[in-house]
Amino acid sequence: MSSRDSKRSADLLGRLLGPAEPEVSCDECFEQLDRYVEIERDGRDAEAAIPGMRAHLEGCPACHEDHDSLVALLASDAASPES
Repeated sequence: MSSRDSKRSADLLGRLLGPAEPEVSCDECFEQLDRYVEIERDGRDAEAAIPGMRAHLEGCPACHEDHDSLVALLASDAASPES
């Protein structure tokens, strides 16, 4: 088994077993995602500010995709010169 296959198996198993810690719901994630990403971007401890968000993002593909899209959007905005 390749290391890529091992990582994929571990990711799938983690999703099946669920988080070992409390997590937020999709609704709460949606409400708090902007704040969470801003805290991450500022280099502060986002998990301490919004407990359970990291666990939810690791286990929910839809919310994880929203998180990654928001991070990418903010990064592209920061890289663009202001008009």
